Amino acid sequence: MKFPFRTALAASVMAIAVSAHAQAWPSKPIHFVVPFGPGGANDLVARYVAEAASRELGQPIIVDNKPGAGSVLGAEVVAKSAPDGYTFLAPAAGVITNAMIKKTMPYQEDDLVPVVLMAVSPSVIVVPPDSPIKDLKDLVAQSKKGKGLTFSTAGTGSTPHFVAAMLKYKGGAQLDIIPYKSGSEGVVAVIGKQVEATSEASPVVLPQMKGGKLRAIASTWNRRVAALQDVPTAEEQGFKDLVIGHWSGLFAPKGTSADILEKMNAAVNKALKSPELRARLIPQGIDPQGGSREDFRKFLAAEKGRLGPVAKAAQMQAD
Repeated sequence: MKFPFRTALAASVMAIAVSAHAQAWPSKPIHFVVPFGPGGANDLVARYVAEAASRELGQPIIVDNKPGAGSVLGAEVVAKSAPDGYTFLAPAAGVITNAMIKKTMPYQEDDLVPVVLMAVSPSVIVVPPDSPIKDLKDLVAQSKKGKGLTFSTAGTGSTPHFVAAMLKYKGGAQLDIIPYKSGSEGVVAVIGKQVEATSEASPVVLPQMKGGKLRAIASTWNRRVAALQDVPTAEEQGFKDLVIGHWSGLFAPKGTSADILEKMNAAVNKALKSPELRARLIPQGIDPQGGSREDFRKFLAAEKGRLGPVAKAAQMQAD
């Protein structure tokens, strides 16, 4: 009878040890990989959320910027990382749209597992302050005169490119779409009047609007930007198909335990509800989101369903 007892005792001790190990996460610093350079809307959200979520988890969260290849480089790093709960990806829409416009990808779509939708920075369509364009209907009307209007983007497959494509293929605008290397460069081109309009994330254009260098004619999310309540949405102006935002989510490598994914989801959700974090995000035109892992999966499926036909109609192909 001694051996069965010893076997049962050993199994019990092992089960307790495994359970304690699982409950110990996180026991060291966590990394959020941002597949863009520092200073943009995505980087800003990742840093603010990382700081707040680290207090919930009791470990530092370090933000690593790994820009390149339209966000593919950083995504590949995370997709091929150990699924131990210490490396997460904090990307934007490129994590789903890159596969629509690139012939080959260095990882499979299911190599990244959705954890939580952190925030949305609505796109804001802007023109120079002295532009004759007053609203979206006016933009379409003006674009049909002469050679059309020039519209800058942050490059092929970027959110501004999708905005321009929606205006062109669903709104009837005649646009000459001009790609720049970044959204900031596209905005500078409008300020300098090299192009006539663009669309960028609210945190990027808001300071320029306050400085009188840009004027907004529409936002493109499903409700008005909290920091820009006087700017109507595209939907309010009759463009029901023009709904898109610069969203920022969190993904983990495939194989990460469900327990860890749920704990990270809970930590981010709690952080996003904190008055301190909301006070930092909302005034900059960033809309905190949150929700369950299933909510995020549904959001991604809806985005792919909407954006896929737009990419096809616009014949978007990676530069």
